[in-house]
Amino acid sequence: MHDERRRIEERAERLHNQRIKPALYAATVPLTVEAWQAPGEPVPFEAAATASYEPFAMDTPWGPPWGTTWFRMRGRVPAEWAGRRVEAVIDLGFVGDWPGNQAEALVHLTDGTPLKAVNPLNQYVPIANPAAGGEEIHYLVEAASNPDILAGDFAAPTPMGDVLTAGDKPLYTFRRADLAVLDEDIFHLDLDLQVLRELMVHLGEHEPRRHEILHALDRAMDVLDLDDVPGSAAAVREVLAPVLARPAHASAHTISGVGHAHIDSAWLWPIRETKRKTSRTFSNVTALADEYEEFIFACSQAQQYEWVRDNYPQVWERIKKSVAKGQWAPVGGMWVESDGNLPGGEAIARQLIHGKRFFIEHFGIETKGVWLPDSFGYNAAYPQLAKLAGNDWFLTQKISWNQTNKFPHHTFWWEGIDGTRIFTHFPPVDTYNARFSGEEMDRAVRNYAEKGAGTRSLAPFGWGDGGGGPTREIMERARRLADLEGSPKVVVEHPDTFFAKAREEYPDAPVWNGELYLELHRATYTSQARTKQGNRRSEHLLREAELWATTAALHAVGYSYPYEKLDRLWKTVLLHQFHDILPGSSIAWVHREAEAEYARVAGELEELTAEAIAALGGGDTRVFNTSPYARAEVVRTPEGAPAYVHVPASGSAPLAPAEPPQPVTVDGRVLDNGLVRVEVAEDGTLASVFDLRARREVLADRGNLLRLHTDLPNYWDAWDIDKHYRNRYTDLVEAEAVTVTEADPLVGSIRVERSFGKGSKITQTITLRAGSPRIDFATDIDWHEAEKILKAGFPVDVRAPHSSAEIQFGHVQRPTHTNTSWEAARFEVSGHRWVHVGEPGYGVAVINDSTYGHDVTRTVREDGGTTTRVSLSLVRAPRVPDPEADQGRHRFVYSLLPGASIEDAVAEGYALNLPLRVADAAGAPEAVVSVDGEGVTVEAVKLADDASGDVVVRLYESRGGHGQGVLRTGFPLAGAQVTDLLERPLEDAEVVDGGVPVTLRPFQILTLRLRRG
Repeated sequence: MHDERRRIEERAERLHNQRIKPALYAATVPLTVEAWQAPGEPVPFEAAATASYEPFAMDTPWGPPWGTTWFRMRGRVPAEWAGRRVEAVIDLGFVGDWPGNQAEALVHLTDGTPLKAVNPLNQYVPIANPAAGGEEIHYLVEAASNPDILAGDFAAPTPMGDVLTAGDKPLYTFRRADLAVLDEDIFHLDLDLQVLRELMVHLGEHEPRRHEILHALDRAMDVLDLDDVPGSAAAVREVLAPVLARPAHASAHTISGVGHAHIDSAWLWPIRETKRKTSRTFSNVTALADEYEEFIFACSQAQQYEWVRDNYPQVWERIKKSVAKGQWAPVGGMWVESDGNLPGGEAIARQLIHGKRFFIEHFGIETKGVWLPDSFGYNAAYPQLAKLAGNDWFLTQKISWNQTNKFPHHTFWWEGIDGTRIFTHFPPVDTYNARFSGEEMDRAVRNYAEKGAGTRSLAPFGWGDGGGGPTREIMERARRLADLEGSPKVVVEHPDTFFAKAREEYPDAPVWNGELYLELHRATYTSQARTKQGNRRSEHLLREAELWATTAALHAVGYSYPYEKLDRLWKTVLLHQFHDILPGSSIAWVHREAEAEYARVAGELEELTAEAIAALGGGDTRVFNTSPYARAEVVRTPEGAPAYVHVPASGSAPLAPAEPPQPVTVDGRVLDNGLVRVEVAEDGTLASVFDLRARREVLADRGNLLRLHTDLPNYWDAWDIDKHYRNRYTDLVEAEAVTVTEADPLVGSIRVERSFGKGSKITQTITLRAGSPRIDFATDIDWHEAEKILKAGFPVDVRAPHSSAEIQFGHVQRPTHTNTSWEAARFEVSGHRWVHVGEPGYGVAVINDSTYGHDVTRTVREDGGTTTRVSLSLVRAPRVPDPEADQGRHRFVYSLLPGASIEDAVAEGYALNLPLRVADAAGAPEAVVSVDGEGVTVEAVKLADDASGDVVVRLYESRGGHGQGVLRTGFPLAGAQVTDLLERPLEDAEVVDGGVPVTLRPFQILTLRLRRG
């Protein structure tokens, strides 16, 4: 047989694109359109309904950046269309090939009922099927002119990321607003051809099935009447029917499709726009559910449901009906799809608590899995947290973006730092916006790593981020691919069903231990430093407010625990942990609002804490310690003088100055407190840190060296830091001034001032206090650089085989060598309050109050010794998507802790982030809880969420070994229960002599519910 593949493929392509697709609508009549430009921010429907509209013509520019234009559309279905399928077709002037991040609209009836959204790949609004003829059409259409921030492929900065800088030039040209008759034969022929052509080109040239489809297409095109395409469409479909009816092979891979519409809670648009995106997409989804009874839609992020409930009650009612019918599947069980690395341990627990409770309360459904397709890596505490919240499975997709190493599994058991395992799946289709294309189906099968052991994978399908979600075209593809030779089989089903089947067939799936590190987007640990600082401070202020509110509720007559306020503030913080807000990868508008929200949250939490302490009564000046560790350190009195005090864990003590072990001496640029001696060089770096206890020099070279690197990644500026950043840098070793600013027996401080670059300035105050080996670097930066990253390096004279970095409820160890590509790829990593490096018998910790990104490298010196360098990433200067990212003022503290064990690092990490609080209070209420024993750390103390008055305490083992202790209470204890994260009882806890004995495995998390006597 002659090879005629090229002729036939080109013939089918041309006829499909140029003759069949244009015939989709058999007849059209234009709608009459009028427009009203809403001033400023979006307005409610009621305001738009009474506005004054003006005539509007097609091909007219409309829509300033971030504007809202309301269109009034009117028309009548022609009588001759009776019996046909009639739709409104609206093209706002869509651009590009990405269906999100541009113009979108929501169509309403005149009574305000939302009908359906209009999106680039979903432009129709159903009217009648069949039509009677003569139907009156009257719509009000809310159109958002959101700018395309992705225009130009992220190659250059854009002012479009903030309404304050975007200007007012119209962005779009309105193209179409018609009533139209959908030709259903053409509609289905189009889908037949799409599926067969895409399947064909992804089959091997040696496959008989490819040639069978090829020649069927040739025969079908012979039947197509070019003078009457609609009239011949049914006959063309008959020719194609046999090849579409050929069943899949018995061994064909099965893809479980689940409808999805990944909507970032903020990203290239502000939160206020996400609220509208959810209403548009959810309107589409509920409309599609009415059309396709097999359709199932998985939707996470309780926050987005709440927005719809509060702002679009009619859409909310439709969602509830779809849930009741089983077509809408709440998943994820988190308040938002948060970042997977940066939120604190208690914050991730609250993400799960608030998310799962929302779905239980409103739908009577307890979600069974964690759904995080797009976060930028996943911490190793997740398996335990997920299981403690009642989850059975975990899903993500993002690890497929790895820059260096291909992850070896798609279905596996993920084991966390404590040993907990959770059944986990990465969809091999490598997207969470699938459309069941031939390329996607081929990729899913080729990628699938479990061949021979497993037979199925999951594919979330639908256009995300305002693209409208799943469409009827995607559903039609799924129907054709349900059982088709040459293709994997597609079944639309609930994610729970998929995971149950996958686990049943593959119970002995391989195990992956530790973090799921994304070898990309490493700069998200550092970008938008003020957003990250706001999160860190909020988490610790929430801890303070809950502890002291609990103390007041137990001991202060008439005090009421602020349940509602704490709930609201937690949800605000949880929202801003979304995986494009906290990582710093959103537009300027998002981060401007985030900083304002964090300031508001801090103000409210400071008030709550002050109210709780005041409720204890006034009279004495006391020092309050929110840390779970007892402290002996220097504080400032209300008059500003330093005082050395002892304060119990999670308790308070009178401001009664004590004698420190040894005073601080200041001799020129040398600080000495009998524990360490710190010598500051003329250039402001650390010339020496000598540990007087261990009688050894800590540094192998000058310490606290500030290094300014060129930082232009290959792509994704705010997200990525590429390894070549290390190759160009400037060491900031010119100091304008090195000045002693305090020389008190309790405090010695030296200030170092520097200027550099494009007008940037850094002032650092290096402080050593009596009784502590910790050296603090209070840092004030006025930052005006572009495409740079600033790091602070500490070259430590220890041969550390690994570094240990705090994560949620524990820490992870990472090798300091680069033997393999997996280790080399971890050239920038994340940690929370501390990083520790050490050798047997000696260690050093670097502690911080708001930074996350860091790197640890190791070299061997000429003298044979080993230098382990810990470098904190302080601030970046990406220009996309926010051209002013990180510009301006930054204030934070980091510290060097010589001679530190892991326990020391944990305690000092809490101390730096939870500074002692001095306030007036009467009496000395006993700490709500305390722990006798080693390695058992209290993470949260609060009243139970059900307002029963029970006290809830969350503990964990913090050293990485077995921990034992006894939990003591500062109130009469009537009983105790072990609970899950949602405070539901799992088992009774033993009470012995008024305390609760606690035994924990390494990094185990334990939640106790304590009943008051």
